[in-house]
Amino acid sequence: MGVIATRDALEMARERGVDLVEVAPNATPPVCRLMDYGKFRFEQSKKERDSRKNQHVAKLKEVRIEPGIGGHDLETKGRAAQRFLESGNKVKLTVLFRGRSITHPELGTELLNKLAAQLEGYGVIEQAPRMEGRNMSMTMAPLRQKADSTQKEDTSGKQG
Repeated sequence: MGVIATRDALEMARERGVDLVEVAPNATPPVCRLMDYGKFRFEQSKKERDSRKNQHVAKLKEVRIEPGIGGHDLETKGRAAQRFLESGNKVKLTVLFRGRSITHPELGTELLNKLAAQLEGYGVIEQAPRMEGRNMSMTMAPLRQKADSTQKEDTSGKQG
């Protein structure tokens, strides 16, 4: 409608039975809109609820192993970590050193690198292996799956 005096805008709002709502107060001149403010607030809260419903909060899951773990057991632990990453959670891989095993931290690094190689397609290393007291830990974050799925849709549309 262009630039209108405040009194005229209020009068127009009263005639139409709606509210005069300031949309952009920092603009010069301030931008206002004629609308039903109650309905506007209701729709805003509805959008917020819907966005919270679709939101996933990433949790930190932990997978613990020991230096003397067998090959099959390591694969099983890797599959558990894979499930966590696929569901969108971060994974903390921890090697627990007990007794004299602390004298060989290279075994822990080797195990963590094997697990990282096994989980390569599902997550990225967020924190490299490091010692924390008698434990060695590494953190992995999930890959962004939504971006990958939209790229696949785009490429499939171009081929057809």
